[in-house]
Amino acid sequence: MSATNDKISINVTIDIAASTLQTIVENAKKIAGTDEKGIYRVDTAEKVNEMVSSFLKKYAFDEYVNNIENYKH
Repeated sequence: MSATNDKISINVTIDIAASTLQTIVENAKKIAGTDEKGIYRVDTAEKVNEMVSSFLKKYAFDEYVNNIENYKH
């Protein structure tokens, strides 16, 4: 890959605990709040995307994939 910060979006299946998903949904709702009708207007699937992407960036996924030893699990 080039040295630029070009990003692409990919769709993958990941395994997370049901409790983790529940926490993301609950926290996203808390942040978004309700509208005047008491309805939450938040894309929780997009919030999962944001959380996973943020985690991968924070914990240096790029460096992780550069280490060939990490492919031998």
